[in-house]
Amino acid sequence: MVFQCQRDSWARQFATRVVSCRAAELRPEGGGEPLRGFQVVLEDTILFPEGGGQPDDRGLIGDVRVLRVTRRGPEAIHFVQSPLEPGAEVLLSLDWDRRFDHMQQHSGQHLITAMAEQMFGFKTTSWELGRQRSLIELDTPSMTAEQVETLERSVNEKIRERVPVAVRELPADDPEIETVRSRGLPDDHVGPVRVVDIKGIDSNMCCGTHVSNLSDLQVIKLLGTEKAKKNKTNLVFLAGNRVLKSVEQSHSTEKALTSLLKSGPGEHVEAVKRLQSSVKLLQKNNLNLLRDLAVLIAQDFKNRAAQSQLFVLHRKEADSEFMNIIANEVGTEEALLFLTVGDEKDAGLFLLAGPVEAVENLGPRVAELLGGKGAGKRGRFQGKASKMSRRGEVQALLQEFLSQRSPEM
Repeated sequence: MVFQCQRDSWARQFATRVVSCRAAELRPEGGGEPLRGFQVVLEDTILFPEGGGQPDDRGLIGDVRVLRVTRRGPEAIHFVQSPLEPGAEVLLSLDWDRRFDHMQQHSGQHLITAMAEQMFGFKTTSWELGRQRSLIELDTPSMTAEQVETLERSVNEKIRERVPVAVRELPADDPEIETVRSRGLPDDHVGPVRVVDIKGIDSNMCCGTHVSNLSDLQVIKLLGTEKAKKNKTNLVFLAGNRVLKSVEQSHSTEKALTSLLKSGPGEHVEAVKRLQSSVKLLQKNNLNLLRDLAVLIAQDFKNRAAQSQLFVLHRKEADSEFMNIIANEVGTEEALLFLTVGDEKDAGLFLLAGPVEAVENLGPRVAELLGGKGAGKRGRFQGKASKMSRRGEVQALLQEFLSQRSPEM
């Protein structure tokens, strides 16, 4: 079946009738609990059901929001959360911004695919219309920057030439079908076959919605290539309004960087490189200072007249190396060391060091109290913690353990 959305891609409203409505569930695209609702079949629809690499439309049936449209054989299934009466006349309203975006990307894909094959012999094996950008999988292991540039220039020339785009419906047994570009029909396809013609450039079997002239695409930007599976190449592109949005976003970013870096756009890269070098130097100096601090902390503990059997220390901005330096400097033959770094209440790292037998006994219990995991050997047990707010409970555990041991441990 060919739907009204395929006969007239530009229609934004359409009067039709409810054929059926039955209870159903919808699994959200992002996961989560299924939504309870209803599957509605209409006599005809301007809401495109997903297919041919193109996502489905959104819109309203009366004032009821359509959350998903899928195809089941000759029927388009509209998922809604309010029941509709079979036989009732309804007015469909289309989310035009979403539809026109899909039309621009889909027709843009047809143009890029046709030109890539004509110019370089690169056949399209699949494509994906993404939310932010789209991909065309080309049957070639690589594509040079020069080829990408030449292809981009050529497709935009065709847009400026205002080449017409037309849709034809052919009987399923028409021999002309064998001459048009196609990746095959769905197994459950019924009715006539749609062919999308870009005059003088391409004829392609397709179920999607398309512009009526290449000038409706406005502009195409090829963003480059990525490695694909099976020795193929993904060509990344934007068409139409997505290019304008990308330019707007880039301009906003450029203005923000100009303000932050106190330099013009042409100097941004060098300014960032200088900042990176400064950050690396500061990080190196900070690491050296932390190491020196760790040694001083350990020496201070060792120099105390009455040395405690338990040494507890937390430092927010440090790492596992900091803790191990302290443990190395103090020595763990007699004292127990409980060291932590990171957030004082949430996540962080811990180290328990001391006599081998004591650490083997206490290490797993410490990890459990801190809501973390760890491992250890030769008198050290260290790991990650998710509940640093329970450090006080760990300290109490260690003090209780020491009070039950002989002074020599």
